[in-house]
Parts: sequence; structure tokens; C-alpha cells
Amino acid sequence: MTSHPAQQRYRTRFALVTVLAAGGLFAGCADRDAGPDAATSDSGGVEGGEHENAGGHTASGGLPSPHVHGVAVNPADSRVYLATHDGLFRYDASGHTRVGPVIDLMGFTVAGPDHFYASGHPGPGTELPEPVGLIESSDGGLTWSPLSRQGQSDFHALAAAGAGVVGFDGTLRSSADGRTWTTLDPPVEPYALAASPDGEILLATSPSGPARSTDGGANWSPVNRAPLLQVVDWADTSTVVGVTPDGTVAVSNDSGATWTTRADIGGAPQAVGADVPADGSLRVLVVTTTAVMNSTDGGATFAPLDGG
Repeated sequence: MTSHPAQQRYRTRFALVTVLAAGGLFAGCADRDAGPDAATSDSGGVEGGEHENAGGHTASGGLPSPHVHGVAVNPADSRVYLATHDGLFRYDASGHTRVGPVIDLMGFTVAGPDHFYASGHPGPGTELPEPVGLIESSDGGLTWSPLSRQGQSDFHALAAAGAGVVGFDGTLRSSADGRTWTTLDPPVEPYALAASPDGEILLATSPSGPARSTDGGANWSPVNRAPLLQVVDWADTSTVVGVTPDGTVAVSNDSGATWTTRADIGGAPQAVGADVPADGSLRVLVVTTTAVMNSTDGGATFAPLDGG
């Protein structure tokens, strides 16, 4: 799989700026592995029942794929979902289980209970264009329907909000309905995106630091004195969580304007997810190169994920 030129330039600069070995973290994914076949539904969507991965369930903390592109909690079942090079996986008490067809989910975001958006590349037996453009699931990832930009866009970054969805495919775009798009002009090439629940405030990470918009992406400014964040996710109306390339977790309680550092997970992140459960605590999920790390105390301490 070949990354977009803008994304590849971004990855190279990020690695140089942070003095990290680019290794596998910022390199393009390897050729897609074989996986379970998926059928095409009468509606044009892609179906794929619930499958175990090739080795069945794995031990707590393990990863179902070495390339993880997104992590989030599904409000419908409070389970953790991983979007990977080898499809979507759900964590439960026994480990992880494949959900839906094999799609290389380069971009992934949860819009609501069982409501997901994604982008990337079709896997074996999945009858979608290359790239898949923006696709949508309303059943927790069991089936996916094409929305727009099929054969055109591989969104490596996606963020959903009440106002719609924002994605970066070499160009930053926003859409209220997932079908008609408006081009935005941020001062950076985003690696990761996060959006407030109403979609008014956007954050984009970059090698020069995060950029922030308070008007839905019309105007942007750098976030002064912010950590050099690589991945970022919105937790509630005002709480945002990010992770630096070396694994330092940072939290903002004012919609990304100011930041406080928390724990160090001890390695480079692949993805971050943030959630505020019913008890009002801040849950943070960080995917490293080897495990899903889970914090239930706002990022102060982490342990490998034990089920969902």
C-alpha cells in the first residue's frame, strides 16, 4: 500500500523533527494479508459477519494486527474497538474478535452508538473500490456502505462530530452529510484530527505542533506552548487527550487551548482514544507497537487492556 505523497512527506518530517527512527511507525503499511472473505450486500454495502482472527482470541494486551490506525469506545456496548490494517476488532473479556469484512482501515472514527466512519483500502474478497473513499457503518462495523469519494480518497485521518465529518486525504476536507465536501486550508498537513462534539473546534497534529480552529476549520492558529502531539482524540465537550511521539500523554480541559502532561507510556503511540463513561471519569486508551494501554484515572497510570 502506498501512502499519499503529502502524508509520506509529513511522516518523514515528523520523524526528523522528533529525532525518532522512522522504523515501521511512519512507514506505509505492508501488503495486506489474506483474511476471511466478505460478501457484497444487495444495497451495495459490504458485509462480513463476526469472525475470529486467524489465531482466535489472544491474551490480554496483545494486538490483532501490527498496524493499528484507530482505537475508540463504542457507546452502544462500551467495548473497545481497534481499526487495523487487517480490519476492525472488538475487545471483550476473552481478548479480541474480528468484526465485519477485511478492510485496511487507515482512517476510523466513532460518530455515535454503533455508528462509525472509515476509509482505507479493500481487503481480500471485499468488493470496494481502491481506495474505498468514505464508508459508513450503522451496525457496529458488521457491514459498511460507501458514501463518497470511492476510488479517490484514502483518508488517513478522520474526525466525526454533530456537524459532520472532517478528513485528510492529502487535502483537508469537511462534510455535513459525508457526501458533499468543502476544502479547508489549515497551516499544517494533519497527521491526526480531533473535533469537538459540535464540530466547531478542530485540532490537527503536525511536526511543527498542533494547530487549532474555533470556527469549524475556516481559520486556524498554532497552539502556543502545546506539546508536540502525534495523535489526539476528543473525550467530551471540553476534554482532549493527545500523545507525543515518545509516549508522553497530555490532557487539555479547555478544548485544546492549554495542556498538562500526565503519564509516559514508554513508547511511540499508534493511536489514542478518549472516553468519559457514566461515572464521569476520563478513560484513555493508547495503542503502542505491542499493546493497548488502558487508563481509568485520566492518564495518570496505565496498564495493558484486560478485555473490554
